[in-house]
Amino acid sequence: MTTYERDSWVRAPLDRVWSFHRGVDGLAALTPGWMGLRVEGVTGPDGEADPNALDPGSTVELSVRPFGIGPRRGWTSEIVARERGDGTAYFRDVLVEGPFPEWEHTHLFYADGERTRCRDRVRYRTPAGPLAPVADEAAKLGLDAVFRRRHRRLAASVEGE
Repeated sequence: MTTYERDSWVRAPLDRVWSFHRGVDGLAALTPGWMGLRVEGVTGPDGEADPNALDPGSTVELSVRPFGIGPRRGWTSEIVARERGDGTAYFRDVLVEGPFPEWEHTHLFYADGERTRCRDRVRYRTPAGPLAPVADEAAKLGLDAVFRRRHRRLAASVEGE
């Protein structure tokens, strides 16, 4: 699998950043508008609809229609880990159904006083068959556009509250 990573700093304490990522609203707020994101449903680990927190076992059903072109594409992720430690936190989601044969996204957070270092690590494989090595590297350009925007939106959402 190929790995994409993006780091940034936000001027907000870890508690605020972690709380922002508690539920699906944070995901929706961070996704660029041109992705055409629609949250189709969220199910908690015990089967409850629209849980307050995305705990391990929760599933998120989304659809996207980038740039309004083509049909909507489904994307179902499962939260497989969510942990908060002393000055660190992370959660991980994996693609259950969607456009990539493999997708694992780890969201990492590190406290530094009133600032937080945020890192996204995505391990993925494109559905390009024998051209996968080239397609996997080319996909980094699209991922960079999405995650650069996500990190800017995160800062705007949590700084100065």
